[in-house]
Amino acid sequence: MIVALLNQKGGVGKTTLALHLAGEWARQGQRVTLIDADPQGSALDWSEQRAREGLQRLFGVIGLARDTLHREAPELARDADHVVIDGPPRVAGLMRSALLAADLVLIPVQPSPFDGWASGEMLKLINEARIFRPQLAARFVLNRCDTRTIIARETAEALADRDPPVLAATIGQRVAFADTARTGRLVSDSDETSLAAHEIAALAAEVRRIAR
Repeated sequence: MIVALLNQKGGVGKTTLALHLAGEWARQGQRVTLIDADPQGSALDWSEQRAREGLQRLFGVIGLARDTLHREAPELARDADHVVIDGPPRVAGLMRSALLAADLVLIPVQPSPFDGWASGEMLKLINEARIFRPQLAARFVLNRCDTRTIIARETAEALADRDPPVLAATIGQRVAFADTARTGRLVSDSDETSLAAHEIAALAAEVRRIAR
């Protein structure tokens, strides 16, 4: 299964979710490869920081920020149970290549009307990709979300009427996630019983159910 986290809007948490999905599946004994398709290389930086901290290597991270991704990712998938693609920002060729590589696209959005409007262009690209990959599945993921707020509920309700649908699992706005970017850690490294770790486990389980 190849899962790509994509959104043309920056700052929605693609890298954080990609790393945590890969880490959760790896913790379950799955063979996982993460492809860093973002020219900024944030996932590669995280992996190098993890090595400097002397932490266990859970999964491989490969830099592949080029528009041949759709040809190279399936080769990597032969030796893995899951391939996770940390998608690029607004780089059209890279984005289209990632879409053609994926079995499932996750579109992280934050509880804001601006994120909802920005997702329209992403949906156009998904529909273009489905001309060549009609089986391509897609879902919205509510990230950095406080479900108790009105804006979060309104965003969830707005996405409920959209195609693709929104996942039931949501990821909260938590300091634990922000800390992982600079420490090379995952939230489960610090406390696998935390709310953040439970949210990631629920997300990983729901994504696996969809991909079966």
